Amino acid sequence: EQGLQLLELGGSVEEDYIRIARCFEATRQRCCRLEQDGRRAREQLARVEAERAALEVKLKHARNQVEVEMKKRHRAEAELEKQERKLQLVFELLMREPWGNEALSREQCSVLSALAGRRLGAALAPIRRSSAVDESCQSLLSHSDISYDRTEDDV
Repeated sequence: EQGLQLLELGGSVEEDYIRIARCFEATRQRCCRLEQDGRRAREQLARVEAERAALEVKLKHARNQVEVEMKKRHRAEAELEKQERKLQLVFELLMREPWGNEALSREQCSVLSALAGRRLGAALAPIRRSSAVDESCQSLLSHSDISYDRTEDDV
């Protein structure tokens, strides 16, 4: 009787084993797909990290270049102010000396006065900016907005 019961149960146990085997196969296939997805994600992460590192190097170079250009600009502005002060002193000397007015024609005096009004008045301004760069309105890339903070943001 027990043998017959085992044979009868054997048919349903066999079907259960087949169902379990199919579930194992489906799970195995799913694991293979997940492993492939993980490999692709790791490869993509490596590419993105390499790109990020390259962009950080470019950013560092750009920041250094901005610093160099700002220093050059400040030196050039200081030199310009120095030369304009010299020009103003020469003009004042020419205008004060009695022989200066005699040596210069009226036309030359008027030209010098006109130039002095524009140039030398501008030289007395506390901060003079180059006319080549329009700084009258705020720019999205204004140098005052550039952060020189070297720390990285938390992801």
